[in-house]
Amino acid sequence: MDKTNIKLIVSDVDGTLLNASHQLNPKFFEIFEQLEAAGITFVVASGRQYQNLRKLFERIEDRIIFAAENGSYIVHRGKEMLAQTMLAGDVRDLVHIGRTIPTSKLVLCGKNTAYIDNADQHFINHLSLYFEKFEIVDDLLSVSEDILKFTVCDLSGSEANSYPGFAHLHDRFQVKVSADTWLDISDKLAHKGNAVAILQDIYGASKEQTMVFGDYLNDLEMMQQAYFSYAMANGHPEVKGVARFIAKNNNEDGVIEVLERLADVMIS
Repeated sequence: MDKTNIKLIVSDVDGTLLNASHQLNPKFFEIFEQLEAAGITFVVASGRQYQNLRKLFERIEDRIIFAAENGSYIVHRGKEMLAQTMLAGDVRDLVHIGRTIPTSKLVLCGKNTAYIDNADQHFINHLSLYFEKFEIVDDLLSVSEDILKFTVCDLSGSEANSYPGFAHLHDRFQVKVSADTWLDISDKLAHKGNAVAILQDIYGASKEQTMVFGDYLNDLEMMQQAYFSYAMANGHPEVKGVARFIAKNNNEDGVIEVLERLADVMIS
């Protein structure tokens, strides 16, 4: 397959584009410039909050597309392209379930801010890595803002501890273990694969003209939306089983290495 025809690149952030210290190699911006000059549209697709992603990529915030909250909220140049919100009754049900799991810290992810009802400092320190804006409220059930995603932070391990409490809900929602300490639940249509499909339609990019990078279970659907699907060497076994290619691990700048090779091909 000819990489010179690529029109759309979509990358996950944590465990993929960032290293284990949550840092972005400044070299990315140099390569981005080259890819943009070649006519390629770049998307960051993450479980992170939009405001957090915008700060992380502020140097190019008006030249990049943000598919935040696992693709449920797509924003370009400050304009909303998609907002796949949840029903209030569904959010209420999830809060009730979450409160039965002792290790779960609950987060309601709105467009403008996130809401928590737990002031544990260790939890807040962890939360702050992924959420730029959040409010502590007395009762999550009192939140009236439309919710994009219901998130569980489980510092004891999300897959082993919190996931079993929500696993029976796969027929109703997207239920994704998105990292070691995170579990994300959203509308059935709210996932990165759907976000990629929407952007492919808007920008006229086929699967053969799309390249994606990811490492965890919330990246599975978007792997199926691209011919050039790269799982990180440090990725979850299920993701590596679905992806067509493997990139070096995130601490070795695996994504940047692949993009650098692509840029060389595009400008040669």
